[in-house]
Amino acid sequence: MLHKAVSSVVKFHGYLQSRIDSRVRDYPLMQSPVQMSTILVAYVALAVYVGPRLMANRKPFGLNRAMIIYNLSMVLLNAYIVYEFLMSGWATTFTWRCDLIDPTTSPQALRMIRVAWLFYFSKFIELLDTVFFVLRKKQSQITFLHVFHHSFMPWTWWWGVTLTPAGGMGSFHAMVNSVVHVIMYTYYGLSAAGPRFQKYLWWKKYMTAIQLIQFILVSIHISQYYFMENCDYQVPLWIHLIWIYGVLFFFLFANFWVQAYIKGNRLPIVEHKTTQNGSVSDSQTVVANGKRCQNGNAHQYPNGRCIIGKVKEI
Repeated sequence: MLHKAVSSVVKFHGYLQSRIDSRVRDYPLMQSPVQMSTILVAYVALAVYVGPRLMANRKPFGLNRAMIIYNLSMVLLNAYIVYEFLMSGWATTFTWRCDLIDPTTSPQALRMIRVAWLFYFSKFIELLDTVFFVLRKKQSQITFLHVFHHSFMPWTWWWGVTLTPAGGMGSFHAMVNSVVHVIMYTYYGLSAAGPRFQKYLWWKKYMTAIQLIQFILVSIHISQYYFMENCDYQVPLWIHLIWIYGVLFFFLFANFWVQAYIKGNRLPIVEHKTTQNGSVSDSQTVVANGKRCQNGNAHQYPNGRCIIGKVKEI
């Protein structure tokens, strides 16, 4: 029984390798699903189990300079990806309706393939987001939504780039996602740059709104397929999966919006100052979306809770 199961897995793996588009066969991380799946399993283990335990008895690392460089690099990379998607068809020959997969080796098709792979590869670079959270002991930022989003995207994109790298209308969501990431990493870079840039970060909660707009745009665009009289898109499965992806992530991010900004379930972080003899002095409460209560130094949150202490908006 075991031998038969192993034989079936090996046979399926060989079938997948035979289906890899010859135009991407030599790109890194494209030779087999085993490589990328191993990386993503290790990532999930690091984010959920290994990382927090390694850092449990260690002080958080100060990585502001590295984070500034990283975020600036991601802004530039995603801006370049957007430009390449536009030049590969979205701003040149595409109709923004039933745009088919290009099976040729034309310069435009090869350009689309390169940027599709670059977008896929950038998802692995983005795993560093979580590494920074782990090293800075920001475990509260590593939510189910965060880990699922960072692992699900590169895993699914391997199949798309492997089988249909010049994806036509199926590549729209990648371009939109890259636009969002230009905005997102700009915010992260300013945030890491220090207190003097805090006044420019008033739009933090709107980052989630931008994400929601992204999924609405993706869902509307791909939904055109279901209303067209004739669209011979070569792999309809991708259409269905992209639609599911857009709707699923819309509800996940909408739930985050409700929990964080309407119900006010983002708990404040209380930091205690100690005196030289070890006793606790006044506390400092770091919060988001807080407003001052009528009672002196107390602050009220969207859930109606008031906390007394020194409050710093983040």
